[in-house]
Amino acid sequence: MVYNYEILNQLNKFKGRDRVRLHLPGHKNAAAFRAAFPVAPIDVTELSFSDDLQSPVGAIKRAQDDIAQILGAKRAFITTDGSSSGVMAMVFVASQSGNKLIVPRASHKSVFNACRVLNIEPVIVQGAEREGVLGYPEPELIEKLIVNDVNISGMIVASPDYYGNFAPLEKYKEVLSKHGRLLFVDGAHGAHLALSEDRKGYAGVYADMWVDGAHKTLPTLTQGAVVLVGNDKLVSRADEAMSLFRTTSPSYPIMASVEYGVKYYINNPKLLARAMAAAEAFRADSDGLPLYPSDDWAKLAVDFKPLDISPAIAQAALEKKGIYAEMNDGRYLLFYLSPSTEPWHLDDLKGVLLGVVSKKKNKGTYRERPTIPAASRTYSFIYAHKQHCEYLPLDKAVGRMCAENAGITPPCLPVVIAGEIITPQAVELLSSCGNTFGVRDGKIKVVRR
Repeated sequence: MVYNYEILNQLNKFKGRDRVRLHLPGHKNAAAFRAAFPVAPIDVTELSFSDDLQSPVGAIKRAQDDIAQILGAKRAFITTDGSSSGVMAMVFVASQSGNKLIVPRASHKSVFNACRVLNIEPVIVQGAEREGVLGYPEPELIEKLIVNDVNISGMIVASPDYYGNFAPLEKYKEVLSKHGRLLFVDGAHGAHLALSEDRKGYAGVYADMWVDGAHKTLPTLTQGAVVLVGNDKLVSRADEAMSLFRTTSPSYPIMASVEYGVKYYINNPKLLARAMAAAEAFRADSDGLPLYPSDDWAKLAVDFKPLDISPAIAQAALEKKGIYAEMNDGRYLLFYLSPSTEPWHLDDLKGVLLGVVSKKKNKGTYRERPTIPAASRTYSFIYAHKQHCEYLPLDKAVGRMCAENAGITPPCLPVVIAGEIITPQAVELLSSCGNTFGVRDGKIKVVRR
């Protein structure tokens, strides 16, 4: 079946008919603006022909219905506010059945933001590390927690994670369902997984509600995402949540690109197969480049620790050739692929990396990075946010209760969480990273004594 691009086709059909724009947005499709931003002709507002995301009956409704069918959901909600708006919606839905939610430590900052705004206590759980990457908690721990606390509504988990690890969603679902709890999945980094025949690792196979960050791994404009509901009982609450947390002025180009992203490789499966084959070939013949054992074909993380080379050197060499990695975390250079990745992209990548590895002068430049520490003591997340606070220099904050999450971006994961006691290891890691959140001018927010 070949899917129509309902929103894009509708916008193109009427493009240019509003010769005089006496409506939003303010650029009015003026010539100078259109020259700088070629998307301007289809950047419109809710007009008689363009449908309304808040109450869709035309092209947007047809697009969302198609997306739900393709991704195996009961309902689909396009959002132009990124996956974070979907996370907020999921936590809102969870709040209906309890004031606590199980949250793995390696969760995106949006999860903690949602808990804070909605007064939900995150029950923090932590898994073991694998090759320097924090893993998922065991299902047995999840069961122990929910059996002993009726206020826990369920669990929200990011899968796949930034490095392409898959959470044990099947086992989580089994445990949670047995005890009448819900599974929410932040699938921001896994929208592409729905396109393969086996759908291995895809959030929608098990989740009661999940979000796909279409813009991360599909041909979609930045901020384009889709929130999906797999549990009939949650549809009404999810609809309410989206009306609360989604903008009332959505970008039509972004909306159109979300639908396009979901459908394009369904309509062009050979391109998806080509990208997956190129990634598999890179892994199979990596010429001595050590790779993180990712579960996800679209994540390539080159490990510079065994090479004893600073990843910053490789990053600089790549950027001189116009090749940009997603992230340098001090050990790994992480490369994000997608169905739009072409074989020559990976050929070029390998060529530059092998050149870096072959130079003897690069050896001995690797420096061990601090790891994310386990919390020494933890108090209530909500309690910490409600106390009188002050800012202290990082080196003066050891032993104090953190009052606001602080972490590393990307991947926007917390190093220390509100309610935790700040450790020397946390300070060392935050001090050594260039891009952080929750640290302002070298200071961190703590509960005042």
